[in-house]
Amino acid sequence: MLIIKNVSKTFNPGTINEKKALVNINLHLNPCDFVTIIGGNGAGKSTVLNMIAGVYPIDAGTISIDGVDISRAPEYKRAEFIGRVFQDPMLGTAAGMQIDENMALAFRRGRHRGLSWGIKSSERAYYKDAIAKLGLGLQSRMTSKVGLLSGGQRQALTLLMATLEKPKLLLLDEHTAALDPKTAKKVLDLTEEIVNEQKLTALMVTHNMKDAIAIGNRLVMMHEGRIIYDVSGEDKKKLKVEDLLKKFEAASGGEFSNDRMMLAN
Repeated sequence: MLIIKNVSKTFNPGTINEKKALVNINLHLNPCDFVTIIGGNGAGKSTVLNMIAGVYPIDAGTISIDGVDISRAPEYKRAEFIGRVFQDPMLGTAAGMQIDENMALAFRRGRHRGLSWGIKSSERAYYKDAIAKLGLGLQSRMTSKVGLLSGGQRQALTLLMATLEKPKLLLLDEHTAALDPKTAKKVLDLTEEIVNEQKLTALMVTHNMKDAIAIGNRLVMMHEGRIIYDVSGEDKKKLKVEDLLKKFEAASGGEFSNDRMMLAN
């Protein structure tokens, strides 16, 4: 479903601020793979997602989704294949628009919209049923402005919008990092439920080692723009946080010193 082949990216090349963000990355995801990505600050985790989404052009290599080479495709073209949830709950929705209007935008993603703007009664019923599954009571507030919702509600709505029309690939960029622990767990539970129910292929960046181990069928660890560890299946299920720390130290030749990640465990 996703093939990243020999992809590299350097920011500010030839300057004092040169940063090799990705170094010859190779990553293949099969349909229904749910991969968690962990690593220290600057490891390249979010850069991988941005390269897939087309936020920045790649310097070398190729990226394909479901057999389609998107390596040079603009970001808006890739939106036909990709659903994305960001770390900031404010980024995935339009605050000044109603809940049902936000869902209509998501539903029409990648389609020709024409000149008319309106939500049919059949669409409203579909959106209402879909949002009721979140269990947040938002189905009775479909005409409320999204800006009035809490961060957790907005992130749950963004997750729903990203998967309303089944994407070929779902990108989750630390999508619970800005939420309190209770709300973060709720959104993570919803994430697992939606991914499993729709049989989605997903990539989730996280700083939380316990979440990385518990969620999905595969775990990838990055360091300095490289993949240094890739584990799946039963081997992943047996992992403990201590094992990941040892793997990092062995692969990187140094002690893991990411305070944020340590505090998340």
